[in-house]
Amino acid sequence: MQPDHTAELARLLGERILVLDGAMGTMIQQCRLGERDFRGRFHDHPRDLAGDNDLLSLTQPQAIATIHDAYFEAGADLVETNTFNATRIAQADYGMESEVRAINEAAARIARESADRWTRRTPERPRFVAGALGPTNRTASLSPDVNDPGARNVTFDELVTAYGEAANGLIDGGADLLLVETVFDTLNAKAALFAIEQAFDRRGARLPVIVSGTITDASGRTLSGQTPTAFWHSVRHVKPLAVGLNCALGAALMRPYIEELAHVADAFVSCYPNAGLPNPMSDTGYDESPEETSRMLGEFARAGFVNIVGGCCGTTPDHIRAIAAAVRGVPPRRLPAKAELAVA
Repeated sequence: MQPDHTAELARLLGERILVLDGAMGTMIQQCRLGERDFRGRFHDHPRDLAGDNDLLSLTQPQAIATIHDAYFEAGADLVETNTFNATRIAQADYGMESEVRAINEAAARIARESADRWTRRTPERPRFVAGALGPTNRTASLSPDVNDPGARNVTFDELVTAYGEAANGLIDGGADLLLVETVFDTLNAKAALFAIEQAFDRRGARLPVIVSGTITDASGRTLSGQTPTAFWHSVRHVKPLAVGLNCALGAALMRPYIEELAHVADAFVSCYPNAGLPNPMSDTGYDESPEETSRMLGEFARAGFVNIVGGCCGTTPDHIRAIAAAVRGVPPRRLPAKAELAVA
């Protein structure tokens, strides 16, 4: 388990805006991998495995390491592990539930080795690994059956078990912090946070935690119906190092919601939007160029909204390079005075 870098990260976040990496899935798509590449040593597995990006941490580790290195080279201070769907709930689609712990541990180790290489190159600028915990493909708050509002396809306890298995793998693999991201259902996130707290309690040690929600449409709410303010008040009890928004709308449509969050949160604020809206005619499948995304995130920075910026779906190292340049030298968002005392 890595040392608790909360104090170091808080100091850095108070000094400058840190840069998170961009999309893992977008970069994997550019590798043009086929079924044999995904399958690797699982040649006798009865189901197709192409598309199981998380499994590549076991079957194509060098490809994942190359992606991490590309983002660090582009200017990222933090990279996310290749574990967005690495829970047994999501891996059930591929029949790979038994490999979940190994996937998380291997993904964290790959990112750890990359981060350490880059830190050795520039020790004055340490690099960090964020253990990614995605939302799963189930929702604990909403019914999958329009004719039965009380129906659920997952329970809170099942989510806790799944997230606990993934979190422990990430911790053992060397993640510096845990990132509960793309939260469309806050009840799912609460299960993840509960599982994380259990993991910390068992170990008698902690890591920083970041929670990032997703506003799903122009209503300004998550899929489970919360505004940014309500979302913050639902997760603030875990005292996250940072809270933020990612995915979904792209930076242009995200602005009022990240501004709202910046006004209410007494934690650092992160923002890593998609490269705009989906566009099947573009090379990345999204419609914003690096110049467009970085211009908007630079404006967020100058407005005093953010401490961490990066990219989600459709973003590439080119986006991250442009984003890093856009926020370089811009002062980070200041925490409220009482929050500064709590973090110090």
